[in-house]
Amino acid sequence: MLRLRVCAFVYAALCCYFVHLAVAQVTGPKEVSALRAVKSNLVDSVKHLRNWNKGDPCMSNWTGVLCFDTVGTDGYLHVRELQLLNLNLSGNLAPELGQLSQLQILNHTKGDRKYLSLILLLLNGNKLSGSLPDELGYLSNLNRFQIDQNNISGTIPKSFANLSRVRHLHFNNNSISGQIPSEFSKLSNLLHLLADNNNLSGNLPPELSVLPKLRILQLDNNNFNGSEIPVTYGNFSKLAKLSLRNCNLQGAIPDLSKIPNLYYLDLSRNHLNGSIPSNKLSDNITTIDLSDNQLNGSIPGSFSKLPSLQTLSLENNSLTGSVPATLWQKMSFNTSARLMLDLRNNSFSSIVGDLSLPANVTLRLGGNPICTSANIPNIGPFCESEAGDDGTPTDSKNSIKSCPIQACPVDNFYEYVPASPEPCFCAAPLRIGYRLKSPSFSYFPPYLLPFEEYLTDSLNLELYQLSIHSVAWEKGPRLRMYLKLFPTLNQSSKFNASEVQRIRGRFTSWNFPRTDLFGPYELLNFTLLGPYSNINFETQRTGISAGILVAIVLGAIACAVATTAIVTLLMTRRHARHLHSLSRKRLSTKISMKIDGVKAFKFKELALATDNFSSSTQVGQGGYGKVYRGILSDNTIVAIKRAEEGSLQGQKEFLTEIKLLSRLHHRNLVSLLGYCDEEGEQMLVYEFVPNGTLRDWLSVKARENLNFCRRVRIALDSAKGILYLHTEAHPPVFHRDIKASNILLDSKLYAKVADFGLSRLAPVLDDEGIMPTHVSTIVKGTPGYLDPEYFLTHKLTDKSDVYSLGVVLLELLTGMQPISHGKNIVREVNVARESGMMFSIIDNRMGSYPSECVEKFVALALSCCNDKPEHRPSMLDVVRELENMLKILPESDAMYSESTSIFSGQSASTSTSFATRDPYMSANVSGSDLISGVTPTITPR
Repeated sequence: MLRLRVCAFVYAALCCYFVHLAVAQVTGPKEVSALRAVKSNLVDSVKHLRNWNKGDPCMSNWTGVLCFDTVGTDGYLHVRELQLLNLNLSGNLAPELGQLSQLQILNHTKGDRKYLSLILLLLNGNKLSGSLPDELGYLSNLNRFQIDQNNISGTIPKSFANLSRVRHLHFNNNSISGQIPSEFSKLSNLLHLLADNNNLSGNLPPELSVLPKLRILQLDNNNFNGSEIPVTYGNFSKLAKLSLRNCNLQGAIPDLSKIPNLYYLDLSRNHLNGSIPSNKLSDNITTIDLSDNQLNGSIPGSFSKLPSLQTLSLENNSLTGSVPATLWQKMSFNTSARLMLDLRNNSFSSIVGDLSLPANVTLRLGGNPICTSANIPNIGPFCESEAGDDGTPTDSKNSIKSCPIQACPVDNFYEYVPASPEPCFCAAPLRIGYRLKSPSFSYFPPYLLPFEEYLTDSLNLELYQLSIHSVAWEKGPRLRMYLKLFPTLNQSSKFNASEVQRIRGRFTSWNFPRTDLFGPYELLNFTLLGPYSNINFETQRTGISAGILVAIVLGAIACAVATTAIVTLLMTRRHARHLHSLSRKRLSTKISMKIDGVKAFKFKELALATDNFSSSTQVGQGGYGKVYRGILSDNTIVAIKRAEEGSLQGQKEFLTEIKLLSRLHHRNLVSLLGYCDEEGEQMLVYEFVPNGTLRDWLSVKARENLNFCRRVRIALDSAKGILYLHTEAHPPVFHRDIKASNILLDSKLYAKVADFGLSRLAPVLDDEGIMPTHVSTIVKGTPGYLDPEYFLTHKLTDKSDVYSLGVVLLELLTGMQPISHGKNIVREVNVARESGMMFSIIDNRMGSYPSECVEKFVALALSCCNDKPEHRPSMLDVVRELENMLKILPESDAMYSESTSIFSGQSASTSTSFATRDPYMSANVSGSDLISGVTPTITPR
């Protein structure tokens, strides 16, 4: 009976455990890993992210993490937005944010294109510091990237030109320095580039003018070192606002008359000279600010033909001639419009026309010779210092009728609805802080009603439900306002919780229709008072989708069917496992060692670093065991290879890799940081290499491309790492398992050779002082990469590694697998070359390339793969040949140097999604993939 009770207990526990897994492990493991890395890099002094320490990101509604509401094709929920706005966070941006690029491969709703570009990275209004990681350029599906109002420094990585779907880049109010990358000209979907109030320098990239959709270019308060405004900026096809105030620019103003929908032009506080272009600007233009420059000549006559003009600021220049009265005489004003003409501190000597101005025109002439002329009557008022009207309404609807004072419970935050069709309707408003970040006007009243209609239409509200309580211009200029939203007459006196959720969701989704006039906005606060004070958005959850429920039910049924067998198996194997564990621990004790420069980790340290080896931290698997991404107590990110029980090569690989890697140090080799050999475990701790394997990048499923230069560079990096093993290691080492999946790419796509589980020490002098030419060994390695001579004779030499690298070179060139459908890559390339069809098998994802360089690359690869080892080049020869190849590449393609980013080259490749293989499956049975399955989304150039 006791035995049956134990079985029943185990049965119930297992069922609960499996059902718990079905519910708990619902967010994609890579997103979970990336989010944990994000939190580890942030300082959350107010504990806004306290719920990031428990549960599942999507199911537990982690603060600022928004997920798709349907399961992806891989069975997981996935993050679609990251919103960490105004949370008083400090720290820096984690490079692992680039891993969120995996979201792009998902089709949550078949044929529904709205999911294609919903990934948001919103970190504005915090205290973040540090530089922008290159890895953020992997987010090629990013829609909106906001980091404004932080303390970000450093340069803008050129890799950001890979953000092929980005529409909004808001970098304003930071300390970002350096040049705006000219490669931004590739951001064909970019609408808004706001980088004002930084330390940008260098030249304004003329290439930006080719951006087909750019609406706002706002770069105020930077220092472009006396450079000129490119003439090409007159070719913008969709630009609505160009703001380059206080940028230390010089030279002439380009002709901007061909920009058809330009609303706003601010070139003030620079060192611009020459005359103002005479051609007429767009009829939409509301604001022209050319003040505080060194302009000369006269006011163009075309300025009198601008029907929407609100502000013309030409003060503090050297303009001469007459002031034409047609500037105000030909204007057709409605009652809410105005025109501000600020012409102070120039050299105007007369007025042509009648000085009688309409009431809604303000003219300032102080500091001009005209003000001392006795011949112009009534000019005095225009020469005085006037503050003028700032155009700030205090309330858009203040026509509340006379209503009983006591009838509306003010203490509970109720109030009368100002524009209600029903007199004295009392309701509780939602109070919202809202700011237009870059409006295309300088005077708001004429656009007040259109704005109200735009906002209520976007929120699916009636016009009377909105009250603009106050409006104020802020430095920028930005337009800040406080909104009150009231429920409809049939919603009693307050919004219900779901309607509050819907309205807030509309604001935070940034899905309001795009408008060039009002520009981008930001939600400053969404205050819940009175009857709304108990609503907590952080605890709102959308529930478990039908797909997840089905998975849970099926899992429970399967659990019930299988548990009996599992219980029986557990009980019969319990004793055997216990003995195996004791044996494993005894083995672990025997092989414990102390090695200089390599840390002996405690099991508890590595368990803590990997969340107890959670599946969410697993990033790969190979013949040796599983690989986990871990974060050590000092925030170092590492890759941890954990040997599985029963691994046939476990002990040997463990001993070999520790002995070898502890004394191998080269930039193109993966570094060993430590190991663990306690509690029956054998684990190796490596540096974390974030961009996965070369094989992943060459896969037919990989829709992001490496151009020819980058491929040559990867080949050179790999060859240098192997050359070090052959010539500089003491004693030398033969790798014996060089393959594309053992070549890893770091954050800048530098190659690192990994996996020394099969390596052998090179031969040493024998007793007679003679150096053997080879090592006799059992053949091990990966089919397709094996040296034929080694396979036949069991004689391993340095030329065996040369052969394997030659196969990798052919993979780089063709994108083919070493063996596929019975075809061998070496033979296929040889046949194609001999038949004159070489270029027909070149990987067409590589973009354009110099044919003579490709021919040299083919010749080198095939010479490495010669059947006879003596006819193969040495690894030193391979390195020299690849270095020479890089030197002769055209300058426009030579995108690599030791001091520059990897993304300065050119490629004809396009930006698309990146699909990766299952991170839990190894593509090969021999060896191990250190970071298998961690793949980026980079569009190389």
